Amino acid sequence: MTEPLSLQLVGSKALGGAERWFLRFATALGECGARAELGVRRGSELDRLVGGSPPLPLHRLPFLSVWDPWSRLALSRLIRRLRPDLVQTYMGRATRLIRLGPSSRPSRGPVHVARLGGYYKLGPYRHAHAWIGNTRGLCDWMVRQGLPAARVYHIYNFADPVRPVSAAELAALRAELGLTQDAWVLLTPGRFVPVKGHSDLLEAMAILPPDLAGRPLRLILLGDGVLRPELERQAMRLGIQDRLVWPGWRTDPAAFFGIADLVVFPSLDEETLGNVILEAWAWGRPLVTTLFRGAREIARHGEDAWCVPCRDPRALAAGIRALGEDPSLAAALVGQGARRVREDFGREAIVSQYLDLYRTLCRT
Repeated sequence: MTEPLSLQLVGSKALGGAERWFLRFATALGECGARAELGVRRGSELDRLVGGSPPLPLHRLPFLSVWDPWSRLALSRLIRRLRPDLVQTYMGRATRLIRLGPSSRPSRGPVHVARLGGYYKLGPYRHAHAWIGNTRGLCDWMVRQGLPAARVYHIYNFADPVRPVSAAELAALRAELGLTQDAWVLLTPGRFVPVKGHSDLLEAMAILPPDLAGRPLRLILLGDGVLRPELERQAMRLGIQDRLVWPGWRTDPAAFFGIADLVVFPSLDEETLGNVILEAWAWGRPLVTTLFRGAREIARHGEDAWCVPCRDPRALAAGIRALGEDPSLAAALVGQGARRVREDFGREAIVSQYLDLYRTLCRT
């Protein structure tokens, strides 16, 4: 039997968590030889990232607005030409523009699968034939909101394989960022938006001493976003600006994980999964995380992460200090995190779950 052909669609202009996952997932599909093609918004940040060497055949589409007729026409023509067995959409714009028949599986034509990575308003998603959520909690919530349980499927995200980083690259990054060799480096990756909890982390930095375990403490805030000016003002007010590094957004964070002594993830409860947890485990870095929705589901306090309440700077500071001053505890968390990412969140296993689901949906 021929493997199903999937068309993966995202219509976003900017780059966020869903778009980064789309890129990682598309790369994995291409590398495993899956039958899949991609559709992205022409001129978007995602287009610029995949346009040079797309992992799969790439189609640039208008995606001008939620209802624009040009996008509907372009999508209809593409689907008629490719004749995919399954169309998987990400986020509201691409999902709204795809209408492939009644809410149950159509007698002919492709299956529409909407993939959700957050607790979005479900109106734009209800017309799909099936739904994928990246946490069990999100799937349970979708069912409570009225989606049919038999067509809601749970598949976690995977952690990207670690890219080897040379000593020279690490040294160059330290020099670029002005980090001394003895600096004890905290890393927090993420957009500067309210849900990421950066303000609490800055308060925690003000509680911590300038040195930790006899080494100068530095925090790399890897990202960008609308809250950056406000966060910079907060840092000035707290008097910690000399301990912070603001490198902006980088498409490849590998070297940053390479120089980090600890990963901190201070998100608020609304955070759905938290890919940073998986990335810290994959890179073998000890992790301090708040107990937001996703962390409560996948992280285990004292086993693979140090978990603290959301919106609690003192607890964040205490967790950072605990791991900084107890290398044996940090090493134990790293070992268990590596096991978790290998056994529960490996790329091959997660992609296989997606492909198995595609086969099942295309047979029914």
